[in-house]
Amino acid sequence: MSLSFISIGLNDEKDMSLKAIEEARSCDLLYAEFYTHKINTSIEKLEKLIGKKIQLLSRKDVEESDIILTQAMKRKVGFLVGGDAFCATTHLALKFEAMKRGIETKVIHGSSIFSAVGEVGLHMYKFGTTITIPFLEKLRGKLPISAYERLKDNKDRGLHTLVLLDIIEEEKRYMSFKDAIEILLQLEELMKENIFTEYSDIIVFARAGSENSKIVFGKVKEIKDMDLGEPPFCLIIPGSLHFTEKEYLELLKNDKR
Repeated sequence: MSLSFISIGLNDEKDMSLKAIEEARSCDLLYAEFYTHKINTSIEKLEKLIGKKIQLLSRKDVEESDIILTQAMKRKVGFLVGGDAFCATTHLALKFEAMKRGIETKVIHGSSIFSAVGEVGLHMYKFGTTITIPFLEKLRGKLPISAYERLKDNKDRGLHTLVLLDIIEEEKRYMSFKDAIEILLQLEELMKENIFTEYSDIIVFARAGSENSKIVFGKVKEIKDMDLGEPPFCLIIPGSLHFTEKEYLELLKNDKR
């Protein structure tokens, strides 16, 4: 019958919009995934809020099986996703496949890191290509050179770079900002382009959307060994700065809270 992509929001189940909750309650069957976004909730909390049972799916369930689409051919299915439903391309692929099969689709958008990052004080329209730093084991120990090349392209164009950090939900592993910085420094040592060094400016955004979120700005050498608490983290590497961006970042740098 139909498939609804229902965004949970940035931090936990309390970020769900009224529209998202209403849509979830109207579905015959609910699925959820937590592997594309670290969200501080549980299936039990979502079930209590919505008042329905929810089946948690793995990456393999979503990307390699027909479980969602098979059910959506005959029932009203809701798919609960952390952040915004289409910040992960795997969900767009699912929607595309549903459309090809003639399944009616609906989307309930929500807050995501791509909107929350505006809180760091940089102008949103000046962000270039987003990059992701993967766990090196996924690349058999090799460095993600393509990520460095995209960072260089952004820097050459004066654009800011949002850096997302890898997660392995099944193992509850979330890359730390320290590990991501170390990988970027290794890439710099390999590529020798003077794009990311210990003297580069960097912003670390910790636990965006939560009550204990934290934003830190400074030089890489000043930040890389800080204790900034629990994940999730993202990095922002500034490009050319407008004077208002400089003023905001200077306030951040001097904020000791």
